Amino acid sequence: MHIPDGYLSPATCATLTAAMVPVWGLAARRAQRVVKSRYAPLMAVGAAYAFLVMMFNVPIPDGTTAHAVGAVLIAVLLGPWAATISVSTALLIQALFFGDGGVLAFGANAFNMAFVMPFVGYAVYRLLAGDAALTSPRRALAAGLGGYVGLNAAAFVAAIEFGLQPVLFHSADGTPLYAPFHLSQTIPAMALAHLTVAGFVEAALTVGVVTYLQRANLPLLRLNHPDVALTAGEVVRRPVSWRWAFYGLAAMIVVSPLGLLAPGGAFGEDAPADLELARYHLDAVPSGLHGYAGWWSHTLLDGYGFSDGSNARLGYVLSAVIGAVAVGAAIALVIAGTRLVGRLRGGRAATGAGIA
Repeated sequence: MHIPDGYLSPATCATLTAAMVPVWGLAARRAQRVVKSRYAPLMAVGAAYAFLVMMFNVPIPDGTTAHAVGAVLIAVLLGPWAATISVSTALLIQALFFGDGGVLAFGANAFNMAFVMPFVGYAVYRLLAGDAALTSPRRALAAGLGGYVGLNAAAFVAAIEFGLQPVLFHSADGTPLYAPFHLSQTIPAMALAHLTVAGFVEAALTVGVVTYLQRANLPLLRLNHPDVALTAGEVVRRPVSWRWAFYGLAAMIVVSPLGLLAPGGAFGEDAPADLELARYHLDAVPSGLHGYAGWWSHTLLDGYGFSDGSNARLGYVLSAVIGAVAVGAAIALVIAGTRLVGRLRGGRAATGAGIA
């Protein structure tokens, strides 16, 4: 679902990035409740989880691959605005350091996976969970179904973005300038990958983590559910543990090379040279796609590996470590910046009140 540079027109990228700017601004303000609490590091954990889980490619029956995202799980734990920040940060690090998703297309990828997915999925979760107790199996199942629906909603939006390119941006003779896929191709391809495989992976992971927290770390699940009635077991205060998060991330890093086992690549993420031109009735790579593909050439480990292709597993593990640390550091900077802005606003408000 990571759209590379060149597949979307500059106008499409600019429009979706412009749409995300106010979302990011509002997300920074709305997530201050989490930032000001002792649970602020959970945003970094969520961003690292999103980064790592997207490295686990799963095979699709048509020979392509797909992956989970983790956005709805973060939304369940911290709220959809915090999920927007965490997933956007993970996507930015992926694009800048590893060439996974385009830098020019970052706004589009964030719109799909950091906005559409967490908000749609979280809405489904809240609707299905209702007033169920935090420890209820219904709440875990609702979170899983939210993850399934949210991921498929993001995939559907990405399919629309792909499929509109040859309709809106083409030469005088009708030749596509960017993505050559039509809606009749993009929607079935994305639906097959996410309705049949990736959506169930997303659901299973979400259910699994929520179920674990229900049993082992309920205070963290309580953070985003202050209005849900307390159960008898919660009356006794239980200590909050962070070990589960770090152990979980470490385990994901160790087994990350499993993401290399799935053959093929994801639909719409091919390098221009790998496009099956005859399938799209083309004689050459679309000029816009050719011109913007590979626009960002400063990646640290392109494709999560070494440039010479050696030691693929080592390169993948190293990428997982660097990526997890980088997104954690980036979230720490976001949290520090948000706190600083809050203090400055508070200071100006106090000064204004004193003058008055």
